[in-house]
Amino acid sequence: MPVPVAPRRWPLLGHTPAMLTQRAKFTDALHEHGDVVRLDLGPLHAYFVTDPALTHEVLVAQGSKFRKGAMFDKFQPYLGTGLLLSNGEFHLRQRRLMQPAFHRERMETYASTMARAAASLVARWQPGEVRVIENDMQELAVTIVGEALFSTEIGEPAVEEVRRSIFTVIQQGMIRALSPSFVEKLPIPGNREFDAAIARMKAVVLQVIESWRADGVDRGDMLSMLLLAGMTDQQTYDEVLTLLTAGIETTAIALAWALYEVGRNPEIERRLHAEVDSVLGGRPVTFADVASLTYTEQIVQETLRMYPIWFVMRRALVDVQLGDVHLPAGAEVIVSPHALHHDQRYFTEPWRFSPDRWTPSFASGLPRGAFIPFGGGNRQCLGNTFAHTEIVITLATIAANWRLTPTRPARVKFTSAPYPNGLLMKAVPRN
Repeated sequence: MPVPVAPRRWPLLGHTPAMLTQRAKFTDALHEHGDVVRLDLGPLHAYFVTDPALTHEVLVAQGSKFRKGAMFDKFQPYLGTGLLLSNGEFHLRQRRLMQPAFHRERMETYASTMARAAASLVARWQPGEVRVIENDMQELAVTIVGEALFSTEIGEPAVEEVRRSIFTVIQQGMIRALSPSFVEKLPIPGNREFDAAIARMKAVVLQVIESWRADGVDRGDMLSMLLLAGMTDQQTYDEVLTLLTAGIETTAIALAWALYEVGRNPEIERRLHAEVDSVLGGRPVTFADVASLTYTEQIVQETLRMYPIWFVMRRALVDVQLGDVHLPAGAEVIVSPHALHHDQRYFTEPWRFSPDRWTPSFASGLPRGAFIPFGGGNRQCLGNTFAHTEIVITLATIAANWRLTPTRPARVKFTSAPYPNGLLMKAVPRN
């Protein structure tokens, strides 16, 4: 069948102006034009999938027929061949090597780091102080992932550089991914910032790797696991940068938005505080508590629904039949968690923050592919349990001691995801 073309296409530039100016408002509405809609990103033709069942086909059922797409090709020269960008047998090999880093016994250790880092952060807050919450959550996410990666003092310079550079890499990288290739060669400020940030991060991470190899001791961190698995310096760097990129952005955004939504919904806040008080009884949260914090988990699920990444891309390795649409080998496919998560066919009042929607029956009744905050198939984020645990533990730690009240409506800066921009909240002690 012929594939409908999305509206607002410009000569030469295609749909890139609409994507960059309207962001999710543009892509969230594409389901009105069909289950598969053609987008032109400059000269590149892409197929935007709006149907959950077809999304499941791309990510899972026929996942072996796809590889990472054009968006990721633009990152490859800078982020290498870590799990985020690698393909085929090499990807599967790297994934197997990294899986032990997320086993339960290690998660218990990470949970202690998460609780300690969250408690340290909020201990610096003052009663009545107005905090820029996205900055606090970014700092916390960097600290937690940094300590999990580099457990000793040799990693401190790397963690500091990550705090300085990682969000420049993520945000400017998305702009590059949506722009024609010639744009990244222009001497404009965004390109200079991106290139400088990548160069600084590579230099400091390679210095940490060199220091580790000098004694070769297993320090119980992720870096030790990667190097002891026999990875080269370059492979290790690629995976470290992947873990930093994937492990910081999603979690920091989710935490900031979760705190904002709780703070502006008194009944949600009351129920969160009641659960935390009942489960913890005034003591610090532990990994064993996570399973009992069921309403907190519902808040996390609803946050991941409302504020996910914008889209990902895949490239067909062979001819693929996707519903009524035949995709030739080499076709670029776009899947948008944001568009799927805000589709009112599957989520009633999709723009309303409602943790109560996440009953077991609702979750089990969702079509496959309708809720994909961490992707799916063998490309599903390996650190999804890490991220869930971090968000629950941080929310519980904050809720046990503080109320956070927004001082103004949220402002959004949309790049690879809806970033909070100047999310000001007043810290009020609960006791």
